[in-house]
Amino acid sequence: MSERTHRTSIRLPATILGIGLGGFVDGILLHQVFQWHHMLSSTNADHVGIRDYPVDTVPGLQMNTVWDGLFHVVTWVAVLTGLALLYARVTHSRGRLWRSPMLWGWVLVGWGLFNLVEGIVDHHLLGIHHVRTGPHQIWWDLGFLALGLVLIAVGWAIQRRADGVDLCAPERR
Repeated sequence: MSERTHRTSIRLPATILGIGLGGFVDGILLHQVFQWHHMLSSTNADHVGIRDYPVDTVPGLQMNTVWDGLFHVVTWVAVLTGLALLYARVTHSRGRLWRSPMLWGWVLVGWGLFNLVEGIVDHHLLGIHHVRTGPHQIWWDLGFLALGLVLIAVGWAIQRRADGVDLCAPERR
């Protein structure tokens, strides 16, 4: 490998890391802290016929908690996979990698991709939950998609302006 990595060498690991981190932000903030939704909180009006699991009943909240936990397992695996792939590609100058705009640009792209895919699939196609249910839920869902597009655009711009990541030179202290 040359001293400067090719732009594509950290693209996949950083994007996977961003997907996992974006999922954690969604799950921790929207599911747990704000409690705006859970994985199956809109199954009373979904598009695929899943049994209703209302979050204001103990059995409904238990089922939603299980599915929220499974969602977190998937995001955790994505973070670990992204980190493992990064580690496999970077054997020298790890400190420079973590300071690299290229890495963080791709992480933002991954986070934005998470928002787009999760928003389109879960909020619009399946309808199993919404960002925030209620009279303006379509605007919350569209805002989530818009945030995904903004994250992708900002991440893309950041990584495009970044120089290659110096991986082979010895770390300066």
